[in-house]
Order: sequence, then structure tokens, then C-alpha cells
Amino acid sequence: MDLLNTLVDKGLRRELPSREEALAVLATSDDELLDVVAAAGKVRRQWFGRRVKLNYLVNLKSGLCPEDCSYCSQRLGSKAEILKYTWLKPDEASKAAAAGVAGGAKRVCLVASGRGPTDKDVDRVAKTIDAIKSENEDVEVCACLGLLSDGQAERLRTAGADAYNHNLNTSEATYAGITTTHTYADRVDTVQKAHAAGLSACSGLIAGMGESDEDLVDVVFGLRELDPDSVPVNFLIPFEGTPLAKEWNLTPQRCLRILAMVRFVCPDVEVRIAGGREVHLRSMQPLALNIANSIFLGDYLTSEGQAGKADLDMIADAGFEVEGADQVTLPEHRTEAGCGSVCGTEPDSGCGSHEAEAGCGSHAAGGGCGSPAAEAAPREPAASEARTDLVAVRRRGAGTDLAPNA
Repeated sequence: MDLLNTLVDKGLRRELPSREEALAVLATSDDELLDVVAAAGKVRRQWFGRRVKLNYLVNLKSGLCPEDCSYCSQRLGSKAEILKYTWLKPDEASKAAAAGVAGGAKRVCLVASGRGPTDKDVDRVAKTIDAIKSENEDVEVCACLGLLSDGQAERLRTAGADAYNHNLNTSEATYAGITTTHTYADRVDTVQKAHAAGLSACSGLIAGMGESDEDLVDVVFGLRELDPDSVPVNFLIPFEGTPLAKEWNLTPQRCLRILAMVRFVCPDVEVRIAGGREVHLRSMQPLALNIANSIFLGDYLTSEGQAGKADLDMIADAGFEVEGADQVTLPEHRTEAGCGSVCGTEPDSGCGSHEAEAGCGSHAAGGGCGSPAAEAAPREPAASEARTDLVAVRRRGAGTDLAPNA
């Protein structure tokens, strides 16, 4: 039985692939790409049908972060000309969230740059959650506030938060080369705190920072072990004024392979195409919906996405449907265990948004679909054409007087 048939069978059984199989997906050729997408699509449809969940970002506090994450436009020392503003008032955040809900989003993600929230910040976010849910009772709210201290996840849960996002971003082995002000272990600890508090854990990665195939597989296997309910896959947005501004390592084909690998390793979780899809997937975005079952609607934190109407048209034209507020995102076996109001976990099952351009908060050769990457000679990632024209700094929505894109 060849690689893809094996991966489909394992995905339908929620069985973990081997590292060699995951590496082999990243090593497939362009001639095999549609076969890879079709195979990942079988697993996606088994657990999520043809539904696409829409999520909407509200940047509560932009810029001026003390952390030094190299990918981030809000980092310490960033020269990126992004919006900078302090905390939105609860009514301002609620108004911004309402635009996303009106556009079809069923989850609102509240994000604030910084190392982590103070207790006063948690109180502020609690009031914001209350303001949002008083206007939109059924909306899911995910908080992304950085590293959590003891008891803060529980307080957010009590305040009405449904989920908490904190991405691992890259492998433990390479983490110190990306960020020095906190560690990979710090991030793992925060995801575990969220999980333990009954919040739906959301944690993902950033691709395109110069990592190897092995690094990508390492971080995705790390996510599988943590078992979040949603896994955002970000593609680095190389902002001018950040240390990774010259990292243009991704092609649309490479992005599709990465998404497929994530789906095979985490078959029954919400795989979300997050920051950078417009920059790197470009016209291949509809094809990616065959693998991922979730996207962000409209703009991101500090960059602009394609028009919200274009997102909705893309979903419809590709033959998918927007997931309704009355539909449960996750498969029944995950919701039965109960991990907060919108999710469930199962210890032995699969494995969260935007951090490729947020604050804090490489191909292997040979192999093909029937042979493991371990038999192939490694090759370096091919540099992609720099598409700086597609990197647009957000100038509308939260923190401005202009209408949001939703």
C-alpha cells in the first residue's frame, strides 16, 4: 500500500503517522501535489464534511510588545510601520467583533500584544467578553494574551471565554533562534494551563521562517502530543522592519504540502489557515480548503487580508459551506469528553492563529508518494519570489476610524 493510502487509513482511524511518513508528505513532487491534496481531503471530509468555520480577529492592543519574536511586526525594536494603540474599551472591541459576526464568523479571537496579561488585564478582557456576548450570545470567544500565570486561565473561563490561543510556532530545537525572551517550554506551559482550566486549547505553528522539514514535523508532533482542539497554520508574513523581512521561502505548493502534513498528523482537529494565506497561497487558497476546515475572515492583526466578501465567495465557489452558529465544529468523540463549552478532548486523539504577523501572543528530495523521506537525500528550501506587494499593513478596523474588513 502506498504512502497516501496508508495516511488516509490512519487519518480515518485517528492513528498517528510515523515521522518518516510525515516527512515524506513534505518531500512529494509537484506532479504528486493534487494526489496529496485529494488524500488529505478524504480525511478532512470524514471529520468535518464540507463545512468551513469562520473566525474573526480583534486586536485589542497593537504594537509596543517587550518580547523579541523575530517574525513579529509588534516585537521589541520593530521598525514596521504598523498601527500602535493601547487597550480598546470593551464597547469598542464589541463593535469590532460585531462586524465579524455579521460577516459570518462564529468565533471571535481577542488578541493583545505583550508577554502576558496582568490581573488587571484579565479583568479588562473579562469585561470585553461580557460586552461581546451580551450582543452576540452564541458567539465563541477565544483569548490570545500571551503567557498565562497560575489562575488566569480559570478566571478567563469563568468570564465566559471558550478558548485560549497560544502557538508553539516552531520546533523546540530551533525556538531559541527565533525568540530569546521566553522559551518553548513557556509556551507549552500556557497551552497546558488553558487545557486544565477547561478552555478549548488552540495552538499552532508558523511556516516559512527558514526551518527544515524536520523542524516542521517536530512542532506538529509536539502539537499532537498537547492535543489542542484547533491548530492554526500561519505562513510567515515578512514585514519590512523585522529580522525575518528577507525570508521568502514559501511557494503555494509548499504551503499545501504543509497543510496536508498537519491534517494527516492531526486528523480530527480544526485545522485553520491563518496569517499569510493571501501572501503565499494566493490563487491556490480554494484548493487549501480541501485540507483545512477553518479560516480567518477579513483582516489580521497588523496586516490586511483579502476582502471578507471575497472570502465568502471563495468558499461558495469551491463547493464548501460556511459553518453555522448552531453547528458543532468538532467531531462527536472530541466533544463528548467536554473541555469547555465548545470543545472536547480525547487523550489518544489528534492534536491553534495569526502569529505569523501577530505579537506574543525546505523540501526533502526524491521519495514520491510511495517512499519515505528517510530514503531521500535532503535538499534546502527553494527561495520563493518576494511578493512585498501583497504585504499590506492594516489601516482600518480596530484602532482606527475606518470600517473593518469583514
